[in-house]
Amino acid sequence: MVTLALLAWLASDSRWRMVGDAFDRITPATFAVATIAFFVTYVLRALRVCDEFRDEVNGRFGACLRVILIHNAMINVVPFRGGETAFPLLLRQVFGVPIMRASASLLWFRLQDAFVVGVLALAVWPGLHAAIRIAGIAALIAAAWYLPRWARAPHDWAGRGRIVAKLGLLRDTFTEATGRSRYGWWWTIANWSLKLAVQGWLLALILGTSFTTAFPGVVGAEGAAILPVQGVAGFGTYEAGAAAALLTSGIAMKSGLQAALALHLFIFCSAIATGAIAWLFPSKSTLPGTPAVGPARKPSQ
Repeated sequence: MVTLALLAWLASDSRWRMVGDAFDRITPATFAVATIAFFVTYVLRALRVCDEFRDEVNGRFGACLRVILIHNAMINVVPFRGGETAFPLLLRQVFGVPIMRASASLLWFRLQDAFVVGVLALAVWPGLHAAIRIAGIAALIAAAWYLPRWARAPHDWAGRGRIVAKLGLLRDTFTEATGRSRYGWWWTIANWSLKLAVQGWLLALILGTSFTTAFPGVVGAEGAAILPVQGVAGFGTYEAGAAAALLTSGIAMKSGLQAALALHLFIFCSAIATGAIAWLFPSKSTLPGTPAVGPARKPSQ
């Protein structure tokens, strides 16, 4: 309620015109290219899901893409990261994937996202000493390499009490998730490289600066997006993360907040539009006796 009240107050403020002024710097052709590029990132995410759940999906790429688009829209709408629940629920509904299995894969996806974004951030972040840059990248790569191997290592958690036994079951499920995807890292790297590049390009155009100057703001915004406490559509944390990171590039807080809000609105509209289109085209469930997942239809007369 507080977030909605703040949004209403912000919408009633005349300074919203400043966001329109920021969009004036972007041509329709640029908007079109950015929109297509964002859609390609959705396709890359769908390919990652198809690779992870290839036995259950059986080549139904369209259904995978629909799951990704609706999940992405829900993440951008539901506060407190509640939209993440759409992913395991839709996978169970459409492909019959157990909730725990889908949730473990989602956790692994998010960890892969964090590792890739962290490496890209360290690789291009301005002002970092070369030793710190190399050491940080090496540490992240080592952690990404070790985590699945730790999960696959033999353990005796099943005989150590009820709570530890349940943790052991979660560990086994997580082990399965880390070992199923054949090209998961490549899909993740391709997705985030394109996503961050497009966002950095748009933010640079909005700010009227270079890509290298704007890129830290994009990394800061995406870093803030993983916080467990979020407002409606992530408004506030996204802008604050971007503006704080842009301070390292010499961009004033006010200018950073304005530019980040404009970029966030574009991303939000893209997610909602594609999610709404996907929702209009129901996917046939593989579960026996389960109706297609989609908008309600009136019975025929």
